[in-house]
Amino acid sequence: MSAIDFERLEKLAEEQRDAFAKADPYPHIVIDDFLPKETAEAVFEEFDRTEEGWKSYHHYNEAKFALTDVSFMLQHTRRLFEDLQSDRFVRAMERLTGAEDLLADPDLDGAGLHRLMRDGFLNLHVDFLSHTKNRNWSRQVNLLLYLNRGWHDEWGGELELWDEKLTHCVRSVTPQFNRCVIFRTVPGSYHGNPNPVSCPETESRRSIALYYFRDEGRTQRIEPTNYRGRPSDPLYKKALIHVDRGLLRVYSLLKRYTPIDDRLMSKILKRLGG
Repeated sequence: MSAIDFERLEKLAEEQRDAFAKADPYPHIVIDDFLPKETAEAVFEEFDRTEEGWKSYHHYNEAKFALTDVSFMLQHTRRLFEDLQSDRFVRAMERLTGAEDLLADPDLDGAGLHRLMRDGFLNLHVDFLSHTKNRNWSRQVNLLLYLNRGWHDEWGGELELWDEKLTHCVRSVTPQFNRCVIFRTVPGSYHGNPNPVSCPETESRRSIALYYFRDEGRTQRIEPTNYRGRPSDPLYKKALIHVDRGLLRVYSLLKRYTPIDDRLMSKILKRLGG
């Protein structure tokens, strides 16, 4: 049995493709009740029971945990990822987004299960625009699916979509249960949740991230995550964001040209942090 209602998705892709293309500040769509109820509930139940394989991403521009290896995921979650990376789903994403020749990423480079605990955050950024291992791949589409049942507005954690010049937040999306955000990954697609999450320590902001690429037939320039400060941020914070961004560029080069990967770096950072 499929984890996704493909017929509903394909109909939505056809009906919403023009609205997607015209959305402000860049092409995107917010879809509530994205998964069939039974799928969403099953994956939600497995999320907190998935204990192994988590990596820590903690530096000046983000504080989160991620699981990027499908082999550590439980049954219903693995099935969902299979469907989200299936040819039928990818073709529907092409129809919705207008992006041609999309490819799913079996390596889940930076994707997978994401969790922000209390005080977790993700500064405004444009995601890396080229795959670190598949050198010919350019990133085209982001899919973010939220699995937060009973999320309270006062806990924050909203996904903010900003204009290209970073003058203001154009749209704020609460990470409610079974809500999906899909958007084109372009040089000006700034987004994030820069305000630390204030949920109880027993809670977390849960999401699933999938990224879709295109093979350009030639090596793509390394374009790591481009973190930026908000207009209201003090100068020292903007400077530290800039420094951290430079370190991430070095790390992206190491990932592409050496055996180093996120798991090894996670272990190094954890050891350095005591």
